Amino acid sequence: MKAIKDSVHDYITLDPVAADLLDTRAVQRLRHIKQLSTVRLVYPSASHTRFEHSLGVYHLASRALEYLGVDGDRARHLRAAALLHDVGHGPYGHQTEEVIRRRTGVDHDEIGDLLGNTDAGDVLDEHGLSADRVAAIVRGEGELGQLVSGELDVDRMDYLVRDAHHTGVPYGTIDHERLVRELRYQDGALVLAEGNVQTAESLLLARALMDATVYRHHVSRVAGAMLERASERLLESDAGVDVAQFRRMADHDLLVALREHVPDLGERIEYRDLYKRAVWADLSATPADVVELDHAGERAAEREIADRASLDAREVIVDVPGRPTFTEAGSRVLVDGVPQRLEDASELVSGLRAAQRAGWRMGVYAPDGETDAVAAAAEDVLGVRAGPIRD
Repeated sequence: MKAIKDSVHDYITLDPVAADLLDTRAVQRLRHIKQLSTVRLVYPSASHTRFEHSLGVYHLASRALEYLGVDGDRARHLRAAALLHDVGHGPYGHQTEEVIRRRTGVDHDEIGDLLGNTDAGDVLDEHGLSADRVAAIVRGEGELGQLVSGELDVDRMDYLVRDAHHTGVPYGTIDHERLVRELRYQDGALVLAEGNVQTAESLLLARALMDATVYRHHVSRVAGAMLERASERLLESDAGVDVAQFRRMADHDLLVALREHVPDLGERIEYRDLYKRAVWADLSATPADVVELDHAGERAAEREIADRASLDAREVIVDVPGRPTFTEAGSRVLVDGVPQRLEDASELVSGLRAAQRAGWRMGVYAPDGETDAVAAAAEDVLGVRAGPIRD
């Protein structure tokens, strides 16, 4: 069997299905999609790709299957799903996910249409695997789907360790080997074995710290919001790019298209000449109706703020993230033989929930030199208390 050297897991051994899938266009495209998209504008060494991550997920899934005693046809389908779980991502990964979803209603984990009539689908068929079963596992369906997309999935185990490794940030360090060793199925649910409350807490803590330090860094937030607006304008322009083509782009394809057809934002993103924060407000300073703003509401607010500040509407970005969620708190751990949700078994969860709420920020961004006028207009339009901004 083929072995590949990996920066995180050392050698990753591929089964025959994975070895053939690796050379398909769907998987090779992942070499050209960065795992951390705009985060690399903050952490220069974060240049790893979704190709590397997919190999890591495949490796951890294979290890977990060994410890769980799952083999044969079920294991072969699971390993294929682990390797293919990210092929549905568009350029810049999660940063363009909402743009694609609004136009197609499709999430990145819905890959059924990407496996039909493609070389990846042909490989699965040649090895006697069902593309429909693989796609269902990627969506998190069934007992095995929990391993790829669930509270204790190998996806987050790999990306936490890999992202920490490549950013140089130590907070994502977890004992992933113990995590996969201690996984069990009980009544169809994936749980951690007895005595692993602290093991589950470590995963939760790593996720919370990486979220605050890496994933929601304000520079990445600003760049991501600019990228989303630029992508919308590209799809609305006469560039001839439809959403199906957009969804299959690699990072460099999108950057070239933006530079040509949306140059005001495309060049800013390419050369890190980003908008600045005019408003950066926490939950206590943000009215409830603003916290609940949808996409259309954000665009309407941008137009009104820009009008009051005497700017073009494209020079104002309102960025309201979703309320903090903590899906990992639903992880199940055996305590005295009974599966318990981690939030019921651990006192740490409530503190981490509070920390996530305290770290929530809504932003209003504008070109440098226009932030004071935009801040004043945003305070009038949104009712947000625009206090001093501290890095």
